[in-house]
Amino acid sequence: MLNWFRNIRWRLIFIAILGIGSLIGVIFLMIRVDKQDQNQLCTDLNIFIEGKESFIDQDDISSLIALKYGRIVGRELNLIKTQEIEKSLKALPYVAEASVHLDMSGEMRINLTQREVVMRVVNRLGTEYYLDQKGLKVPTTLKYVPRVLIASGNIAEGYKEPLEAMDSKLLKDLFQVVNYINNDELWSNQVVQIYVNQNDDIELVPRIGDQQLIIGTADSLDQKFELLQVFYKNIMPKVGIEAYEKVNVKYAGQIICEKRGDWSFDGMQKSAANKEEEIKVL
Repeated sequence: MLNWFRNIRWRLIFIAILGIGSLIGVIFLMIRVDKQDQNQLCTDLNIFIEGKESFIDQDDISSLIALKYGRIVGRELNLIKTQEIEKSLKALPYVAEASVHLDMSGEMRINLTQREVVMRVVNRLGTEYYLDQKGLKVPTTLKYVPRVLIASGNIAEGYKEPLEAMDSKLLKDLFQVVNYINNDELWSNQVVQIYVNQNDDIELVPRIGDQQLIIGTADSLDQKFELLQVFYKNIMPKVGIEAYEKVNVKYAGQIICEKRGDWSFDGMQKSAANKEEEIKVL
């Protein structure tokens, strides 16, 4: 009996008891922490909005959350529906991305990224809307008016709901032209508006001069804008800023200039700046 007692591996038994005790302690601590988390209150609500636009601000977001979900600060964390709040924020037409998080201190943090719009459309019925970087329609608001190019005139496509995609070829062409202009330092400074005439041709309204710059469609934009540069650099300095009423580059390889009123000139039909473009005066 004494030998059996001596042969017991007390060290292993002690380690096993210690392990079981530690496990029980961890489980107890987890239960206590979970219970404490369930009773923890939201201590603060912080909203961070990124992006160059100002369609929405912190007050707009906090007011929306309070209206739809009630008061957040002071509420138990386990009662705050973060996923539903995040889904509601992502559904806002001015929001591109949204995330909602709760931390151990009880702070609720909301991160938003606003949509960036590239153009404002005013169709022939007077309906207005924006197009964002992805070509989705964004509603206008009196609260904030971004400095973007305006496209107006004979535009039929209207606005039905937020984030609706473009439908007509004309609107897609306008979107393509605007992006081309926005990505070019020279033309982003020179073009102040875009107009669609009764022939469905796209016209550019320049900052300098009042000529109608007709480009037609979004096809061959590199060539068309190169032709317009030929007009500004090689033609206009020779005849003056008021000589022409219209400058048409919609046809391949041609600059067609229409005289203003009774302005007279001997006529021009030659290559410009060693290029193959044909210049015509009407």
